[in-house]
Amino acid sequence: MRIGLTGGIGSGKSTVARIFEMLQIPVYFADDRGKALMVEDPKLKQGIIELFGPEAYSEAGALDRKMIGSLVFSDKSLLKKLESLVHPVVFEDSMKWHDSQNSPYTIKEAALLFESNSYKDLDRIIVVEAPEEIRINRVIKRDQTTPEAVKQRMANQLPQEEKVARADFVIHNDGLQLLIPQVLAIHQAILKLCSANSSVKK
Repeated sequence: MRIGLTGGIGSGKSTVARIFEMLQIPVYFADDRGKALMVEDPKLKQGIIELFGPEAYSEAGALDRKMIGSLVFSDKSLLKKLESLVHPVVFEDSMKWHDSQNSPYTIKEAALLFESNSYKDLDRIIVVEAPEEIRINRVIKRDQTTPEAVKQRMANQLPQEEKVARADFVIHNDGLQLLIPQVLAIHQAILKLCSANSSVKK
């Protein structure tokens, strides 16, 4: 089975993903892989150069993330164009990765699982949620940024309430409820689904 894991910025989805890894479940980190593919994939690289100009990359071939970030987060149409280049490449890469794994299920961790429509090819979705104030404080500490910058990034994502409404499983990461018991319960539920699916196929 292919399971999606998402949540708004600062929700703690990467922490949850690491717990699944501790349970020996393979995790595909779509955002990290996307950054790597923007440098490694020749077609994607060419598309980015056409969109942002040759200055998008250094002479050594490194992507100027700061320059691109400052442009796309203040221009939604430019952000959509960048996403339309990156998401199909990441999708194809994630499918190849999934097929190479030997596990009852795999997890695809991505910030924009719903926004990119890649959730449609997944069997179940897990959403990690946390109160907005906690999320903002986490990102300020992590990225050394301002509340305004965090809110701007939040505005480019689907509202947390909508993600939760569309989830099959929800993990509450508000600092009050322990994460590991929640992950273990979902892990067991997914294993049961995997077992039921394999019985049906037989």
